[in-house]
Amino acid sequence: MVTHIEQIGEASLSRAKAILEEGGAVAFPTETVYGLGADARNDAAVAGIYRIKGRPSDNPLIVHVHKDYDIEKLVYDDRPYAKKLREAFLPGPLTLVYRSCGAVCGRVSCGLDTLAVRVPSHEGAQRFLRYVDMPVAAPSANISKHISPVSAEHVYEDLNGRIELILDGGRCSGGIESTVCDVTGEYPVVLRSGLVSAEMIAEVAGRCEIYVPKSGEQVRSPGMKYKHYAPKCSTKLFDASKVQLAVDEFKKLTAKGMNVYVLCEEDVKAFFPKEKVLDLGESEREMAANLYELLHEGERLADILIAVEPKKKDGIMAGVINRLTKACAEE
Repeated sequence: MVTHIEQIGEASLSRAKAILEEGGAVAFPTETVYGLGADARNDAAVAGIYRIKGRPSDNPLIVHVHKDYDIEKLVYDDRPYAKKLREAFLPGPLTLVYRSCGAVCGRVSCGLDTLAVRVPSHEGAQRFLRYVDMPVAAPSANISKHISPVSAEHVYEDLNGRIELILDGGRCSGGIESTVCDVTGEYPVVLRSGLVSAEMIAEVAGRCEIYVPKSGEQVRSPGMKYKHYAPKCSTKLFDASKVQLAVDEFKKLTAKGMNVYVLCEEDVKAFFPKEKVLDLGESEREMAANLYELLHEGERLADILIAVEPKKKDGIMAGVINRLTKACAEE
């Protein structure tokens, strides 16, 4: 199979729609990362997403729709605070988990009675979703457990020969996946942290909790288990309070002839040779936007990537820390 990267336009959108209608998959941009989309109503097409990615079959998918799509075709929406969250944050990097009304195939939610729905704000994503006018199930457009793609080129590196079409919408601005929030209970519960923080949700809904998975429990959101977002090079992760240990490790590995790079925030980079630093930046938004791009760069440059966690842990940084920890986790 030949994989084509095409700018978003009438011809590429027409081709994308034909591929989806025939049960195939298409990569498309969002404001967070690139997604690998298929018709959420077609069981064989959704099975194809899992096969293309090598994704575990118990890891649910998110359904993407355009901003004027009637979500009541897909879910039961009986929580007033969920409407407030939609008004405050959508279109945008927030996925809401509702009770499913069974309009998509069960494989999307791995047999659960819930459904995760997202309305991306990226202009190209909106054009694509409006053109195809169907619920599109989509995880990130990469091989399972590898770094999420924030450019069409990243998608091509992983999925060349596995899909026909990558819709090129430029570099993603957000940088990490959407926040996933369960809205089936009396108050919202964050299942996966992202660019819409639990604090931001609480301001709108009055209360918000962060879910802690129980051992052996079936997950209700992507990104809640397994190693994720990982570069192909070796990694070592250090807490922000252990910078000197990271410096010692850098010196030790370099002395052994290893090509070592360091991923860290702005005010830590002075501890390392500047030519060996991958600078996450200073602000929360900047660090979120840069994370995957720099993990891709580290994979390309380094034998070993040393990552130093940013000092700030709450707000948007909860999502950044989550991705960085999973990227550097043991299997």
